[in-house]
Amino acid sequence: MLRRFRLEAIAGVAVLGFIALFLATTVMVPSAEFAGSDTVGSARISEITGIPEDEFQPLVPQWAPPSGEVESALFALQAAVGGIVLGYVFGTWQAQRRMEKRIQPVSTPDTDV
Repeated sequence: MLRRFRLEAIAGVAVLGFIALFLATTVMVPSAEFAGSDTVGSARISEITGIPEDEFQPLVPQWAPPSGEVESALFALQAAVGGIVLGYVFGTWQAQRRMEKRIQPVSTPDTDV
């Protein structure tokens, strides 16, 4: 029974761990503002070098979508493709598990003659 729900148990423990981590950081630092790593990194680089953030240029030119609707559509497309890939992977794992249960190795008694 425990082996049957092993992945569900692992997922449940992971979700509870993330919830506990979120609550712990919120309780420990209630007035904290969480910023992305790009913002923090850029601010730290400009602090160290003395060059303002506006003068930094990316190595690869950044493409900006023409409108917010296009940006939302691209994000939704990315999420859909990710969902399809994850569904395929989990479906493949499930099919492999079912095939392993169907194909039982035939045991033959040892016949030493």
